[in-house]
Amino acid sequence: MVLHKMAFLAAVIFFFLSSSIHVYSRETFACDTKDAATTTLRFCQQSVPIPERVKDLIGRLTLAEKVGLLGNTAAAIPRLGIKGYEWWSEALHGVSNVGPGTKFAGPFPAATSFPQVITTAASFNASLWESIGRVVSNEARAMYNGGVGGLTYWSPNVNILRDPRWGRGQETPGEDPVLAGKYAASYVRGLQGNDRSRLKVAACCKHFTAYDLDNWNGVDRFHFNAKVSKQDIEDTFDVPFRMCVKEGNVASIMCSYNQVNGVPTCADPNLLKKTIRNQWGLNGYIVSDCDSVGVLYDTQHYTGTPEEAAAKSIKAGLDLDCGPFLGAHTIDAVNKNLLRESDIDNAVVNTLTVQMRLGMFDGDTATQPYGHLGSAHVCTPVHKGLALEAAHQGIVLLKNLGPSLPLSRQRHRTVAVIGPNADATVTMIGNYAGIACGYTSPVQGIAGYARTVHNKGCADVHCMDDRLFDRAAEAARKADATVLVMGLDQSIEAEFKDRNSLLLPGKQQELISRVARASKGPVVLVLMSGGPIDVSFAEKDPKISAIVWAGYPGQEGGTAIADILFGAANPGGKLPMTWYPQDYLTNLPMTEMSMRAIRSKRIPGRTYRFYDGPVVYPFGHGLSYTRFTHSIADAPKVIPIAVRGRNTTVSGKSVRVTHARCNRLSLGVHVDIKNVGSRDGTHTMLVFSAPPSGEWAPRKQLVAFTRVHVAAGENKRVQVNIHVCKYLSVVDRAGIRRIPIGDHGIHIGDESHTVSLQASTLGVIKS
Repeated sequence: MVLHKMAFLAAVIFFFLSSSIHVYSRETFACDTKDAATTTLRFCQQSVPIPERVKDLIGRLTLAEKVGLLGNTAAAIPRLGIKGYEWWSEALHGVSNVGPGTKFAGPFPAATSFPQVITTAASFNASLWESIGRVVSNEARAMYNGGVGGLTYWSPNVNILRDPRWGRGQETPGEDPVLAGKYAASYVRGLQGNDRSRLKVAACCKHFTAYDLDNWNGVDRFHFNAKVSKQDIEDTFDVPFRMCVKEGNVASIMCSYNQVNGVPTCADPNLLKKTIRNQWGLNGYIVSDCDSVGVLYDTQHYTGTPEEAAAKSIKAGLDLDCGPFLGAHTIDAVNKNLLRESDIDNAVVNTLTVQMRLGMFDGDTATQPYGHLGSAHVCTPVHKGLALEAAHQGIVLLKNLGPSLPLSRQRHRTVAVIGPNADATVTMIGNYAGIACGYTSPVQGIAGYARTVHNKGCADVHCMDDRLFDRAAEAARKADATVLVMGLDQSIEAEFKDRNSLLLPGKQQELISRVARASKGPVVLVLMSGGPIDVSFAEKDPKISAIVWAGYPGQEGGTAIADILFGAANPGGKLPMTWYPQDYLTNLPMTEMSMRAIRSKRIPGRTYRFYDGPVVYPFGHGLSYTRFTHSIADAPKVIPIAVRGRNTTVSGKSVRVTHARCNRLSLGVHVDIKNVGSRDGTHTMLVFSAPPSGEWAPRKQLVAFTRVHVAAGENKRVQVNIHVCKYLSVVDRAGIRRIPIGDHGIHIGDESHTVSLQASTLGVIKS
């Protein structure tokens, strides 16, 4: 969230100045037991249900006090013993210092920095994602108790990685909506805890919706109008957010900067009030991206006056403004009869309810369920160990000739470690990160297994000249093995920085090829990046023995990379996005939102679900040091679909999901997985369905995934249950989700099974 107005920066500075005297201990937010004037108030009574406490508090507030609660830097209400609160904190993959709500100081100099989300998503491991969320929320609560953090975290980012050039793709779980949705629900449960009425911290799924362009070819996110079909909204862009709300019970949704079909998302009642609040049942608050309300007025010119912008946003369902805009213009909107005070009440009810669910109106922090957490619970060995395990699970082996990997400590005693990311530290944690507990760079990690000769080869990832190439080639010529650590960093891909090319920057390709020709031993290319890179040249080059994608692997990334290279860990990650060739971008503007191919415009389709052209590496690609086989041991061949009522219609060989009896309508598949190699390993099993062919249907879609550890020579049987209405349905052009009647292919690796979905015709009118 790049700040859009200087006024907001001033508010941030004011917050830091006003709170600096309480850096290392948390004052009671409200209802201090030592304050006799407030502890008897009804909103302070924990025995009273939270809705009644909120109603009591709202009834005590003046209009000006309510408006003071509409911005992220919420004002104090001294007469009621309520302190000011900063809503904006971030915890994308660890507690971050992006945003004014969290600062690293005193006993809290750092926090555990896990791999960037795109890397963690490559593990396809929902239990890992929830475990990371639990650790992050432990550290967040500890920092809150210590007076240096908040309890409301505007994470995770669950937007779809629609276009490979997007600079923020690194923050997301990838291109598949089901993968993104399961990540969202899992990570949110880890952050928030499992008590639906109380919250450990409050998570936020962002940025709703169809937001996946920052700054490309003169078009930025503040001016972009995403023209999206109802079909793509329903079957792609909204899926992770719906799962985040309905399955993760998230406490907040953030609306995005862009317009969708001409309406700014933060002022669209169909998106906020109708969809998020009423259809999905959000139990929480809706917040704007930072200064989005100001953007829709002064940049998008959606309204003629600032008061109209404030009124439209609040009436659409916005509860909280990241920025000063609502605080500055809402009272005038009421005075001009554009807004009622009751509309403001509706917004403040939602934010106050979340604060009460967090325990902020329950008095002394130390006596609350997480009051014992402190600096000793941050950057612990267990937390660092989980960061290492997450990196192990997320790193993807893309190529392995011979096989050349793993390297041998006996045969590869000297390793040349070359490249601008070879000694990377901060680069490994990507964006929206904080201050890591410490770093192990790739060259440091490899030094734990072999003698290293380090040469950068390029001054930085831009690699603008070849001055260092000769020394790099000479190092490779003398070493027993060569590891090139190349790729991107935040100067190439980042928030407000989309790429124009999928190729490696500058002369990186030339350096890789020259070093590969000179090397006497195996050459391993390790890539750091968030988005995909066209490394077709390296895939085809027999001198490049192996290719490893590490994403941005977090603070323990160097150790994890070395463990993979030398076989202490067996890679099991799979790509959560398609790696396209450079010419995929020909005639494909980022502003074209269609997921499906448009033949008349030569638009090729996006993601593995709708694109069937050549790729560098497909979605779900990833190798192991062992080999697994699948066989489908048991699965039904026919599943009947019962429909509701005599007026239900079966149209076009499909059943509308809302007309089907979906409860317990599940496809159970038993799969035997055998490790036929010589090493123990963890197999990441992806299950796809291919619906009956039709104009609505994707080529295939992910319907289930799981990770299974299988020892060498062992066979394990795994059962996956596929919810028919959720995962075997498709969306028609009108945005209506339907279950296609007929043969659906279930694909697991090279194995396939056909299941026929049959509609019950009893009491059904056909048309």
